[in-house]
Amino acid sequence: MNNPQAKKAPARRRWLAGTTALLAAGLAPAVAADKPGAASDSVWIPAALPQARQADLRSRHTGQHYRIFISIPDTPAPAAGHPVIYALDGNASFPSLALMARTVARRSKVTGRNAPVVVGIGYASGEDYDGPARSRDYTPPSSKATEKEGGADRFLDFIEQELKPQIAALAKIDPQHQALFGHSYGGLFTLHALFTRPAAFQTFIAASPSIWWGERFILSEQAGLATRAAAATSKPQLLLTVGELEQAVAPGKQLSERSAMLMEKRMVDAARDLAVDLQKQAAQDAGKAALARVRFLALAGEDHGSALFPALSRGLEFFLE
Repeated sequence: MNNPQAKKAPARRRWLAGTTALLAAGLAPAVAADKPGAASDSVWIPAALPQARQADLRSRHTGQHYRIFISIPDTPAPAAGHPVIYALDGNASFPSLALMARTVARRSKVTGRNAPVVVGIGYASGEDYDGPARSRDYTPPSSKATEKEGGADRFLDFIEQELKPQIAALAKIDPQHQALFGHSYGGLFTLHALFTRPAAFQTFIAASPSIWWGERFILSEQAGLATRAAAATSKPQLLLTVGELEQAVAPGKQLSERSAMLMEKRMVDAARDLAVDLQKQAAQDAGKAALARVRFLALAGEDHGSALFPALSRGLEFFLE
C-alpha cells in the first residue's frame, strides 16, 4: 500500500536521531495525525531547537562534567569569522539567547549586524540552575570561600583552554569579537573574569551580579584591572544590568523575609556604584582608561529572577553594537 505517512516515518526518525538539540523536557509540538483534532491519535515527540547541538564534556581543569550547547548561524561567516557569545547557566539561558541570535541573522541585511555563534555553558545534571555546581565554579578564590566554593579560576581555565578550542573547531569565529554573559552568581564570575583576565573576552555582560558574596570580595579584585587591561590587545567593554525590584518590595507586596534579605544585599546600589566607579575609569584619557566603555541599566519592573531575560536581550544588543 502506498502510505505517504509510512514513508515519512523513517526520515522523521533519522532526523530525530541526528539532532542533538535540546528542549526535550516538556515542550513538544504535535505531529499531524491521520485524524486531525483527535488527541488520542496525536504523536508527541521531543521538541528540537533549530541550529542547536549539545555535548557533555569533562574538564581536566575542574574534573566536572559540563553540558555545552551551541548554535551556529546558517549564514556565511564574515571574513573575520562569526562573533561568539558564551552564556553561563546554559541550561536556562541558551534557548532564549539562541532564538535572539537567529532573529539577528534574519535581520542582518537591514541592521548590518552579524549573527553570533551562541555557546551555552551548562551542567550535565540537566538542572536549569545547578546550585552546588554554580557555587563551586562561579565564585572567586578567596579566604571568604567555603571548601565547596572558590573554583572560578579553574572554571575560567576550562573555558579558555578546553572549550574555546573546541568551539573554534566547529565554526569560523572571530577571536577578537567574543562576549561572556553571566547572571547572579554568573554575573559575579563575569566580573571576576573581567578584573583578572580582561583579555579573555572583548565584551563582559554582568547581569544582577552577586557583588555581596564573600563580604564584597569581588571589589578587591577591581584594583588590578587597569594594569591587566593595559596589556590587552584592545580594551574590553562592560554592561552591568540589574532589576529595579531587586532591592525593593514590589508594588502591592508585603515586606517578606526574602525581600528584606535582598534589600540588605543592596543589589541595585552595589551594581550602580560599581558602574559609576568604572565609568570614571573609562572616562580617563585613552592611555590610562582600563575599559573602552561601561554601561549600566536598571531594568524596569524586573526582580532578580525575571531580570535574566531582558538582560540577555540587552546584552546581545550591547555586544553587537
